[in-house]
Amino acid sequence: MADLPDSVSIREVGPRDGLQNEDPIPTDAKVRLLDALSGTGVRRIEAVSFVHPKAIPQMADADEVWQRAVKADGVRYSALVPNTRGAQRALAAGFTEIEVVVSASDTHNRRNVNRSTDESLDDIAELIDLLHGASARVEVIVATSFGCPYEGDIDPQRVAGIVDRVVRDGADRVAFGDTTGMGTPRRVRELLTAVRDSNAHVPVLLHFHNTRGTALANLLTALELGVTEFDASVGGLGGCPYAPGASGNLATEEAVHMLHDMGIDTGIDLPALIEAAELAEELLGKKLPSGVLRAGPRTRLTPLPS
Repeated sequence: MADLPDSVSIREVGPRDGLQNEDPIPTDAKVRLLDALSGTGVRRIEAVSFVHPKAIPQMADADEVWQRAVKADGVRYSALVPNTRGAQRALAAGFTEIEVVVSASDTHNRRNVNRSTDESLDDIAELIDLLHGASARVEVIVATSFGCPYEGDIDPQRVAGIVDRVVRDGADRVAFGDTTGMGTPRRVRELLTAVRDSNAHVPVLLHFHNTRGTALANLLTALELGVTEFDASVGGLGGCPYAPGASGNLATEEAVHMLHDMGIDTGIDLPALIEAAELAEELLGKKLPSGVLRAGPRTRLTPLPS
């Protein structure tokens, strides 16, 4: 096995990516979940998205959620925006870390935002200028990086070309979304190899879904390739409304459980994280996919002594 990092940074995406793909819940419940996650030791949280309420009613109260949430010291909060109006709202709310999304699959991009991939890239270039003008940092998320529910396989060189474009336009970092869980260790390796050929210096984050049960295997492969930043969602919340059949995101507590057992630090208190996942189940009124939540206390392992 290749040398593994000593530590990993996990961005918790349950409050945005997770809840955005569930039935709407009250504002109070969203604030409770966000505050609980802020107290787990996680260092990054995707808090809300500023989208039109008719498009994503689950995020209609984003301004109020963010206003009422406790901002924990040492936690970096980010917001996702789809357009100029969303960016302006995020800036007015005080966010300095902003995410924008484009799909590597042209068909998926049109289903998502009714634009071609190239048209979205033109829009993103303008958003980067706007956000940099307000001293905010911009992360471009490339959805369907490992495969598309409509087009099938996605050529890693196409993803690499998108990265070339957004880096030229000033993106501060990039992320790759496994929107339908089509990712496998081979695909992870091929994608990272293609991207690093011309952009090895760009900070990279990976976002895995567990549709086909490969999320942890993909995470391990990425670790072996030197990636140290990942998205995960409490309880495995989330999916993709524009990707038929997609199941939830990689569960944060499953990722943390594995990483800690391997001696890799995340800074996250696993028992506190499990409590947050149990709270998410209570607030949503349903069982979540996380295997850690289904396990008994004796099987919720802590790292072995060195």
